[in-house]
Amino acid sequence: MDFTHLLQDQSRITDEDVLKFRREVFEDMLVSRAEAEGVFALNNSIEDTSKAWNDFFVEVMVDYCVNQAKPHGYMSENNADWLVAQITKDGRLDTNSELELVVKVIERAKEVPTLFAAFALEQVAVAVLEGNGALLNNEELKAGVIGAPEANLLRRVLYGVGSEGRLAVSKEEVEVLFELNDMTVEAENHAEWTDVFIKAVACHLMAVDGYHAVDRKEAMRREAWLDDTDVDVAGMLSKTLSSVGDLMKGGLFGGAMRSGSDVMDDAWADRNAQMEAEAQNTEVVDAEESHWLVDRIGRDGVLHENEKALISYLKQESSSLHSSLKPLLDKVA
Repeated sequence: MDFTHLLQDQSRITDEDVLKFRREVFEDMLVSRAEAEGVFALNNSIEDTSKAWNDFFVEVMVDYCVNQAKPHGYMSENNADWLVAQITKDGRLDTNSELELVVKVIERAKEVPTLFAAFALEQVAVAVLEGNGALLNNEELKAGVIGAPEANLLRRVLYGVGSEGRLAVSKEEVEVLFELNDMTVEAENHAEWTDVFIKAVACHLMAVDGYHAVDRKEAMRREAWLDDTDVDVAGMLSKTLSSVGDLMKGGLFGGAMRSGSDVMDDAWADRNAQMEAEAQNTEVVDAEESHWLVDRIGRDGVLHENEKALISYLKQESSSLHSSLKPLLDKVA
């Protein structure tokens, strides 16, 4: 869809233009694929834009990619592929709008495809390495240096992916962080970067992933069931308790005679025991993880300060480290 006819000046987008776009796009409260592509085309073709446009651009794309697809709040593989294609179409990353867009999608969505999360982190990495003087939310990004703004961007992406409680960081994301660390090792990076790097890698190796967001397939199944007005919920429940014999199977009768508080206490006790067991298991850095870490740290032949700090952190926090890590531990002893 072509929106250029709404512009007062074909070379720039003003606040007044944005008001017209808002009325045009949100008139029916829905953002169509054609409208989303038309907005993206304007963002790619016109560099002189107001802050109101950047806010509108991000709002439209997040609404289309996250809020409108069913189940609401989940980013589909199809929308993720479409958004990546749009962002990479012109061969450059618009720091003021497109970078904020990928970060906002990560923060707003309950779940995004793993490859999109890695893509978002890669876009931040590009901004770090090439963002000479570029501004994002009035913060200057210095090329080749991970300052406080860049560290904050990285943290937003990593924490955004875990916004629904999924604390684990993927290997794809960790690889991006290691590459960024290698490429900026001689720069005067902010201390916040060290903290982000250590915590993210450690999270990948030994995070307690005690909560899992419902995956897209399951969310679709549940939403379809709730929307189905033909389902006789009362009838379904009555069938499950159709006889005293059914109620007594598996000790259910005894459970029914107990107080609600007793049942709840037992349920919480079981859940806490399960989470404790998961925590003890996941805090162990096993053989596979250790071999990967040794290979990744030694890839460029140099043990960097952040990598030394990472090993020290793992040594302190992990309940068990594999013997293959001993040479690295000895170097930072």
